[in-house]
Amino acid sequence: MDPIIVSNLTKVYKSTLKSRNVTALQNFSLSVPEGQIFGLLGPNGAGKTTLVKVLLSIVFATAGEAKIFGEDVTNHLIRRRIGYLPENHKFPLYLTGEGLLKFVAKISGYDNKNLNSKIDELLALVKMTKWKKTKIRKYSKGMMQRLGLAQAMINNPDLIFLDEPTDGVDPIGRKEIRDILIDLKNQGKTIFLNSHLLSEVELITDRVAILNKGELIQQGTVEELTSEKETYEITLESPLDASLLTNQFNTLFPENVERKIYSAKVEDLAALNAMIDILRTNKVNIVSILPKKVSLEEMFITLINESDKKN
Repeated sequence: MDPIIVSNLTKVYKSTLKSRNVTALQNFSLSVPEGQIFGLLGPNGAGKTTLVKVLLSIVFATAGEAKIFGEDVTNHLIRRRIGYLPENHKFPLYLTGEGLLKFVAKISGYDNKNLNSKIDELLALVKMTKWKKTKIRKYSKGMMQRLGLAQAMINNPDLIFLDEPTDGVDPIGRKEIRDILIDLKNQGKTIFLNSHLLSEVELITDRVAILNKGELIQQGTVEELTSEKETYEITLESPLDASLLTNQFNTLFPENVERKIYSAKVEDLAALNAMIDILRTNKVNIVSILPKKVSLEEMFITLINESDKKN
C-alpha cells in the first residue's frame, strides 16, 4: 500500500462573508509510492502547504479523504512514523544543537537509551558535529536547515515531509543534503519534498506532482514530464547539404549546424525510422539520436501558464 493516499480532497478556508471563502484544494487526488522521493511543485498560493498541513492534521479537510500508511491522517499514532521539517521553522535560540535534538526526541516519545549516540550520528550526518554545543542563536540559515533535517530524522521515521529543505544552504551543502536524501531513500524511507528550487527537484525526485490553484494539473516521473513527445535531437557526422535538407528532410530542423545537431519532429517511431532510412540511403552517418528534453523549470512554467489560461 502506498504510504500516502489522497482521494477527492477539498479544503475551504471559510470567512464570515461567504464571498471571501478561499478554496485551497479542490477535489484533489494523489498517491505517493513507497520508498521514493516525491516532489510537490506549484506557484505561491497553489495549495502545497495546505496539503501538507492536512496530511499532518495541522488543519482538517472540508471534504474527501487522506490516509497515511492506510490510516486516516487524524489517527495521531501514525505520527510516530513521520518526520517533518517545516518551512521557516523557529527553534528556541537559547538551546544548543544537541539540546534541541534531545528536546525533539522527548516530545516524539523517543525512549532509546542510546539517544546520545543517535544525536551524534545525526549531527555527523548533516555535518554539524562541530557546532553540537553551540547556541542556535549563533547558527547561520544554512546551519539551521541542517539541524532541521536532523530533527526530522530523530525518531527514525518511515515517511519524511520536507518543506524547502535546502533553503539558505550553499551549493556544496545542497549537494550534501541531496546525498543524504538519496541514502534515506535507499534505506526504504519515503520522502515528500516541497521546494521552489526546481533544479534541485529535477536532480533528486522519482516522481513529481504539479499543483495550481488547488488542483492537480500534472504528475509523473521527471523523465516523463520533461521529454517532448515525438521530438528528437539528431547529431550527424557532417552537416546536411542544403538542397537535401529542403527536398527530403522537411521535418528536420537545424539546431546547431556547426555542431551538426538537428531537431526532428515526427508523428511516431515509424516516421522516425523512415527518416533514419533516408539518411542512411543518402550515406549520412548518424552519431546519436536522443529524445529531446526540456528542463523541469521550462515544463513547469508552460503547464502553469496553460492552466491559468483555462481558468
